[in-house]
Amino acid sequence: MFTVEQIELAHSKVKSGADFPKYIQEIILLGVKSFETWVFDSHTEYFGDNNFQTTSEPQYETLIIAENSNAELFTSKLKSHQKGETDYFTFCKDCAETGIEKWIVDLEKMTCTYFDKANQEILVEIIPQ
Repeated sequence: MFTVEQIELAHSKVKSGADFPKYIQEIILLGVKSFETWVFDSHTEYFGDNNFQTTSEPQYETLIIAENSNAELFTSKLKSHQKGETDYFTFCKDCAETGIEKWIVDLEKMTCTYFDKANQEILVEIIPQ
């Protein structure tokens, strides 16, 4: 199975949201089926075959997630990130400020779903291949 170190090596090549599709393809080859990233500290839970699971360490000090989500502002910030206009930490701060608590990437469906603190879906995106 895969390790957090292998995933982090693949992630180290991501400089902006524009690099995300290449990263996804690389971790699929490692055997990752899905992952859940928590915005408050960016720790991520990775899932593979046969109930395999591993978790990364927090990536930064705790961010406060806004109580109410703002889907329109979040979508605007996400588009900026995907164009390569912001780095990962800035994107995570933008998520926190717009009420995004986590995202779940399903590599079989090729979707990335963003959730607020009430666990409501805010946005579902198809991951480009």
